[in-house]
Amino acid sequence: MSMEDLYQEIILDHYRKPKNRAPELADEAVHVHHSNPLCGDEMDLRIRVVDDRLDAVVFDGEGCSISQASASAMTQAAVGRELKDALDLAEDFRRMMHGDDPARPDDLGDGIAFTGVAKFPVRVKCALLGWMALRDAIQTFERGASAHTVTHEE
Repeated sequence: MSMEDLYQEIILDHYRKPKNRAPELADEAVHVHHSNPLCGDEMDLRIRVVDDRLDAVVFDGEGCSISQASASAMTQAAVGRELKDALDLAEDFRRMMHGDDPARPDDLGDGIAFTGVAKFPVRVKCALLGWMALRDAIQTFERGASAHTVTHEE
């Protein structure tokens, strides 16, 4: 099995059996809504923060397999991290989607499987949706706000 085939299997697994998909989160600190108007992806992301760490990250929404699978992989990579570390990881994923080699491939977890998406510019926005929602949620938390809606146009 080639690396590309393995990555495709990882993506399909996250799409078919998403991790941390839930419409609500008890004691959430922040709820953000992102959408990708180009393809119709919609995502609600909720975080719970304890002692400056992401205690829980859940997502819900509708969209293509790439957006949903990427969000699932992101939740697994982000939970338990300090806020700054999670922001840095989201930025590493963003750079990877724009063709750069990831600085922290092991920390991206299954997110590394999306490296090939960078070859398809129209799908990059799909893969970034959950990661940019995470970035937005953390920044919203750091500003002391609790929720807002954003149209994601990475």
